[in-house]
Amino acid sequence: MSVIRDRHIHLLASLLIVCALALAVSSCSTNDPHPSVAAITNREAMPLLEEHDVVTLISDSGVTRYRIKAARWLVYDKSNPPCWDFPYGIQLEQFDEKLKVEASLRADRAHYDQEAERWRLWGHVRAMNNKGDKFFTEELYWDRKNERIYSDSAIAIRQKETLIRGIGFDANQTMTKYTIRQTNGLIPVKE
Repeated sequence: MSVIRDRHIHLLASLLIVCALALAVSSCSTNDPHPSVAAITNREAMPLLEEHDVVTLISDSGVTRYRIKAARWLVYDKSNPPCWDFPYGIQLEQFDEKLKVEASLRADRAHYDQEAERWRLWGHVRAMNNKGDKFFTEELYWDRKNERIYSDSAIAIRQKETLIRGIGFDANQTMTKYTIRQTNGLIPVKE
C-alpha cells in the first residue's frame, strides 16, 4: 500500500512541476502581461510620442523667442494625416528682446495637422497680439502655409477702450490686421 501511495505522490509532484514549468514558459513569452488591443490592431491609434507637462523654449539666433506649455502632447506619425494632439490644452508665448511676453495664445484643446500645416484650437481660446489687443473665441484656425488665422465662431476683441464683437474673422499671422464679420460693439466717441 505504501508503494501505491509513493507512486501517487511522485505522480502528483511530477504534474505540479510540469504545470509550474508550463506557466513559467508562457509568462516569459511576452514582456507585457497586458498588451494593448489598439496597439495590436490599429497602429494609427497609437502615438509615436507621448509627453506630459511639456515646457519648451524656442530660440532664434541665440535669443529665446517662444515658450510652449502643454499638460500632454501626443504625436501620431501613422495617422492619416500625421498630427499632434494636445488634449489638455496648450499655451504659446512670444517674447521680446527683454524676455517680456509680447503676444500669447491659449486654448483648452489643440490639434496640429502636419500635412496641411494647420492648427485647430478650441475651448476658451484666448489670444493677445503685440499691440495688446485681446481676442476671445471658442474656435480658431491657424493656417501656417498661408500665414492666416481665421474663425467662423463668435469672437470678441478688446482693444484699449473698445470692445468689438462679431461672428467670424480673418487675420494675418500676427493678428495685427484683421477683418471681423457680422460686427457689433461699443466704441467710445468724444463729443
